Amino acid sequence: MSSNPTAIQAHGVYKRFKTGRTHIEVLKRVDFDASHGEVTMVMGPSGSGKSTLVAALSGLLKPDEGKVRALDQDVWGLRSGRLDRFRLDHCGFIFQGFNLFSALTALQQVEIILKYQGHSKKVAREKAANALMEVGLETKLNQRPSELSGGEKQRVAIARALAKDPRLLFADEPTSALDGENGQIVIKLIQRAAKQYGAAVICVTHDPRLEAYADRVIHLEDGRILDDRRVDHTPADPGPHANADADHRQPALIGA
Repeated sequence: MSSNPTAIQAHGVYKRFKTGRTHIEVLKRVDFDASHGEVTMVMGPSGSGKSTLVAALSGLLKPDEGKVRALDQDVWGLRSGRLDRFRLDHCGFIFQGFNLFSALTALQQVEIILKYQGHSKKVAREKAANALMEVGLETKLNQRPSELSGGEKQRVAIARALAKDPRLLFADEPTSALDGENGQIVIKLIQRAAKQYGAAVICVTHDPRLEAYADRVIHLEDGRILDDRRVDHTPADPGPHANADADHRQPALIGA
């Protein structure tokens, strides 16, 4: 069990969709929680309900049944305008499709969200520039999406999400459109949001390579949680001779 404070908790989340004359149950009364300062990976095959769960947790898709409580707020008890404000102020979103505006530069993509939050133009621009520098895009501030690679677009999306200092960060297949190297850069940035800034990160993925960056891995299948486990990041024991070897090498290091 995590020692960090709980950021979001859901109980009995149920969602079904109508297709023709039939209904498909996508989430079957799921219980879920995530903590500040941790990366929670939600994994499972396509159609398992991962994205629907994140949408229900983040206030984007109302479940048919169940409760979601985030940051001491009853998410689905909020009126529409207050729910929009809750998402704007407290939630960051990173999607596999990037969701960038084609006409805006990288700087403007981030700046516009900060203006909606109520920041002045000057503060919004400074925060946007800093966020883009944090993800290594200081030379790309004035470039539009058509001039950026897939990895760079995703980093703009991450900068946009992190510039708000979100307490909840939702990432839906954030590496699926990226090669291995860019995917690793992106997941490390997402992990940093939890470790350095204390966000509760909920990341949906079917990529098993990302498990190494998680504090907790939840496997979802057919709308139900099949497995929920914490990931042990404790370094392996170097063995009984490690200290002796270090002591043996120490004089050489001092004299070097």
